[in-house]
Amino acid sequence: MRERWTALGVIATGSLMTILDGSIVTVAMPAIQADLGFSPPGLSWVVNAYLIAFGSLLLLAGRLGDLIGRKWMFLAGTAVFTAASLLAGLATTPFMLIAARFLQGAGSAMAMAVSLGILVTLYTAPADRARAIAVFSFTGAAGAAIGQVLGGLLTDALSWHWIFLINLPIGVATIVLGRRALPTDRGLGLRSGADVPGAVLVTGALVVGIYAVVASAFALLAVAAALLAAFVVRQARARNPLVPVRVIRAPGVAVANVVQILTLAACFAFQVLVTLYLQNVLGYDALRTGLAMLPAAVAIGAVSLGASARLNARFGERRMLLVGLVFLAALLALLIRVPVHAHYVADVLPVMLLAAGFGLVLPALATLAMSGARPDDAGLVSGVFNTTQQIGMALGVAVLSTVAAARTDGLRAAGEGVAEALTGGYRLAFAVGAGLVVVAFLVALFLLRPAAAAPTAAAPAFEGESTASSGISAPKAELTPARQTMADRAAG
Repeated sequence: MRERWTALGVIATGSLMTILDGSIVTVAMPAIQADLGFSPPGLSWVVNAYLIAFGSLLLLAGRLGDLIGRKWMFLAGTAVFTAASLLAGLATTPFMLIAARFLQGAGSAMAMAVSLGILVTLYTAPADRARAIAVFSFTGAAGAAIGQVLGGLLTDALSWHWIFLINLPIGVATIVLGRRALPTDRGLGLRSGADVPGAVLVTGALVVGIYAVVASAFALLAVAAALLAAFVVRQARARNPLVPVRVIRAPGVAVANVVQILTLAACFAFQVLVTLYLQNVLGYDALRTGLAMLPAAVAIGAVSLGASARLNARFGERRMLLVGLVFLAALLALLIRVPVHAHYVADVLPVMLLAAGFGLVLPALATLAMSGARPDDAGLVSGVFNTTQQIGMALGVAVLSTVAAARTDGLRAAGEGVAEALTGGYRLAFAVGAGLVVVAFLVALFLLRPAAAAPTAAAPAFEGESTASSGISAPKAELTPARQTMADRAAG
């Protein structure tokens, strides 16, 4: 019994480290920009390099965990993440930091894809499993909120380098304890196959596409589209595809994931841009910024853990999704008029509280996406759902950061002051974000059907990271999509 709880502590610590890293970096971005000389659009790669690697490699990492053993995949992923954290903490150039962030994302995908698969093999009794999942879920709930405050504290007291270096002792301890505490499982063997070419194609499509947006090299969008088309063809023909075509064709799956991409594109970019606004326009330091963003995480957590399940049961997931999208559209609409000289209580706090709508949106979306899946595809569908979270966040940061920077440059050229030009850029980005949420609302209203009572796995709560990376994310109440994937595989 003691060994099992030690193993749970190892898995929960690994999860906490990953989720902290996702939210801790946002409040340090202005300091990183000033120290390393990032351009405003280029700064988005500090976030996007992580999200692209995490999102595009998650399904491949889960499959490789099946093949080589989940324990060794978890330990290898933690080792990669820890080593990449050292590289990020020692970064002296933008390229060095971006490369380190990509490696961090890869390590996170390796570790997180198998975490819950290990847990459900350790705890087979329902009561013990419920307690274990509650402990594991708490790390996600706490990590997103703690990350922003801790990031501000470390950046102000030491330097931004320490938001990455703090991972070193945690990572080393996790590896040492994990070697002894985690159960050793025999994988299926590499001969069973994994779609590595498919993973390379989808990762290449994301990198090229986002680079095309950030660098305004729109001709490269054709290259990204070609890579994405090659990925789709590969999935239709591969022996062991990452995403079988039948999964995307399942009723409601594609629509729910489109709504998710649009929503997260707007809302994760909101977190990044509001952080920059608070520091670059209002003059907040990193710690004060983290504290200013904290009410959003608390509001999301309160709704997702305390109310969303009951509201979904009473009114239906589709209705609650639409209500949540209205909240988020109102949030971004308020930001369109954000002043240069803002008062936190009057101008910023209401925005943070409206973020509670996010706690309604993603649990409802998860259920709607899963309701269209066949029982034997539940794990794959949930894995795709978690992957599109990361893609939506990466695209949102790239597009809205580029929009804000272009508008700021235009206003500066017209003679506006720095604060006024920055605020004008952020306002336009928030307006584009509001438009994305409105489109998501219309897609959900006309194309999404209410969740059907189906014998599939219960819809998991969504990934709180990114939240892994996000910070603006809801804590996990049950199994997250990526982790549900591995749970389904373990159970099967």
